[in-house]
Amino acid sequence: MKATKGDMLLATALMGREKDDIVQDALDFVRDHLDMEIGYLSEFQGDELVFRRVSAPGLEDMISVGDTTPLDQVYCPLILSGDLPELIPDTAHEPLTQDIPLTHTLPIRAHVTVPIHRRDGTPYGMFCCLSRSPRPSLNARDLEVMRAFAKLSSDTINETLAHQAETEGIRDRILETIEKTQFNIAYQPIMDSANRRPKGFEALCRFTAEPYRTPDKWFAEAESVGIQADLEISAIVSALEGLKVLPPETYISVNASPATILTGRMAEVLREQPAERIVLELTEHAAVACYDTLLKELDILRLMGVRIAIDDAGAGYSGLQHIVLLRPDLIKLDISLTTKVDQDVVRRSLAAALVEFARKTGACIVAEGVETEAEFADLQDLGVDLMKGYLLGRPEDIARAQSWFTETVTRDVG
Repeated sequence: MKATKGDMLLATALMGREKDDIVQDALDFVRDHLDMEIGYLSEFQGDELVFRRVSAPGLEDMISVGDTTPLDQVYCPLILSGDLPELIPDTAHEPLTQDIPLTHTLPIRAHVTVPIHRRDGTPYGMFCCLSRSPRPSLNARDLEVMRAFAKLSSDTINETLAHQAETEGIRDRILETIEKTQFNIAYQPIMDSANRRPKGFEALCRFTAEPYRTPDKWFAEAESVGIQADLEISAIVSALEGLKVLPPETYISVNASPATILTGRMAEVLREQPAERIVLELTEHAAVACYDTLLKELDILRLMGVRIAIDDAGAGYSGLQHIVLLRPDLIKLDISLTTKVDQDVVRRSLAAALVEFARKTGACIVAEGVETEAEFADLQDLGVDLMKGYLLGRPEDIARAQSWFTETVTRDVG
């Protein structure tokens, strides 16, 4: 297929360009190429035209992004209907333009406009250039160039609209999940290694909304649309309901990302709760944005009586620097350290180092993912105080969590 002049100009215009705003680049180039004074991309909203991109050097006082004008005062409806051509070298030769006040007040003497359509075929707006002086040299080849740049802008706009629609769909789905509490809380026992009785429970969120997705995907989606804190806090509030029925000597451990703690909302959420029975786990596999602010928020929670735990120690960003800066009350050994700890001298050495660090700093170690008696015995020998894993108890509903403290229920913890 032979490349058109518009295609070649388009490639030249974008070569070497920063592509962070392709629409603006296209608008700037085509306005300059056509020797016009004003270029803009507009969007139809009801009975108004909204300017979304503007290229008007030296004329910014006349038109700027966000300005609006009634549709019945511009050429757009007549161009869409076919009553006005897309290219007008001189408005004085088009009788219909003379009935539009803007033609005379601006004035508009030359005008080139190409409609932009959504993927469903409905009009989105206009890709337009205009001049206060006639441009008799404008011709069909110039309109071809204009259409090429309008097509580029249309593709970019439609990609943006599709992304916005997807984002809104995710946001609405998560907000509905929060509103209808479309999740359950499972409580996994955290055992005293000395007697294998629960000292506390980790609260785990299990979503019931369709389509089924694992919790990490739900929370990742919430983060992607800016409502991660809302979802995490909703899960925390539900989880802490368990404190009302579990024995007062037990605690509940809930998960929160540093991003949620940095919102400053946690203190208000936990204010009416028995804070001394709450452990707040930091569950982030990415670098903390601002340690100073995070430490201030954690200090507020500590003053309330909340204990702070570092999750996944030995994995991701939960390294030694993270632990030293946050001064946790509990350090949770990641499953990557506890799995086969009895068979691997490297895992055992790292676990032993963290146990010693915890002992000297007054923290408590919780070993996660304990699944064999050999792992349990080795961790107990290292001095691990608390353990959690399928060997000791699986995540269960609150009624089953309560049953740990009754004598009428026999449990198989083997």
